[in-house]
Amino acid sequence: MAFDRIITIVLDSIGIGEAPDAAKYDDTGADTLGHIGAYFDGKLALPNLQAIGLGNIARPTPIAGVTALGSPSGYFGKMAEISAGKDSMDGHWEMMGLPVTEPLGYFPKGFPAELIKQIEEFSGRKVVLNKPYSGTEAIKDYGEQQLKTGDLIVYTSGDSVLQIAAQTEVIPLEELYRICRYVRSITIDAPYRIGRVIARPYVGTDPTTFTRTSDRHDYTLKPDKPTDLDRLQGAGIATYGIGKINDIFSGQGLDDGVHTTSNVDGMEKTIEAVKSDRRGFIFTNLVDFDAMYGHRRNAQGDGDALMTFDRQLGDLMTVLRHQDLLMITADHGNDPTFRGTDHTREYVPLLAYSKQLPGNGDLGIRSPFSDLGATILDNFGVTGNQVGQSFLKLLK
Repeated sequence: MAFDRIITIVLDSIGIGEAPDAAKYDDTGADTLGHIGAYFDGKLALPNLQAIGLGNIARPTPIAGVTALGSPSGYFGKMAEISAGKDSMDGHWEMMGLPVTEPLGYFPKGFPAELIKQIEEFSGRKVVLNKPYSGTEAIKDYGEQQLKTGDLIVYTSGDSVLQIAAQTEVIPLEELYRICRYVRSITIDAPYRIGRVIARPYVGTDPTTFTRTSDRHDYTLKPDKPTDLDRLQGAGIATYGIGKINDIFSGQGLDDGVHTTSNVDGMEKTIEAVKSDRRGFIFTNLVDFDAMYGHRRNAQGDGDALMTFDRQLGDLMTVLRHQDLLMITADHGNDPTFRGTDHTREYVPLLAYSKQLPGNGDLGIRSPFSDLGATILDNFGVTGNQVGQSFLKLLK
């Protein structure tokens, strides 16, 4: 075993340029990191990510402000996805050895009347909206109606999701969760097969004060086959999820974990875990890049959040132990300068760093994302399913 612990951080939605199959998804030209860099006109300061090789990842044009170094201290590359979709569930499951090859259900014109009727009958509440919509615009446009009537605000997006927004004084949190659990139970199989049912609680009294809370909860499909998390757990290797990792895998393959309220909170909890005596695999998702900035097409916020992450990354790197391996990647793109409001099909960055390694190694282009999970299994001496190929031997 090369490392006592592996810490993997997913920068949710931080892609690094259009994937080879981007045209299939109408995402030609998408480039989350490249366009954030261009937006900041060379002032995107990410010294810690740059030090471990972010600027060295092969791409047609450099990321403005993040140039290549002659000898970065980490290992660098990028990964291409093979899953049918570009959702967080697809990306994370594929990282853990389970590409999603069967397309999930998408509802670009809203959900079928039969499904809406079932939701209304179970909840005793009328459903309003029922079409693709921005989450923040949904509560802005329909929140006052919900305050008056108690109706459920149901909407979707370009992803396989059914989201229910509820003002918590009108529809208490536990009631919202109960409704979402029911919706999850009836949308697992065809004809729906929806990837995620998401509870979207919010507070406020009018469109100027409506604010979504951190009590969001994702009810995902359960993995239909073992993942690398299950394989680690079965071999006695501790697994710990930070952020929405537990939601994405429906708790499967995780010994324990903790939810977070923000990227900053997620990094603080990751640092706490690294400083502890915890061993095995620590898996963190930082969702603000996606939920707060990518979907809202807020390049300024995305870049600011990246710079905040980079500062906390410096703190994390300080407390890493000699036998720790840190890997940083993403699950898909969400270019904040692109058309629409949905995820974008992109390569994702792949960075690896350890205090015991010299760095300056090119990991190339990896595909599928399962190479990451295969590397983790390889490190701990656990047999995988041969979907991915380990790059552990390149870390030298």
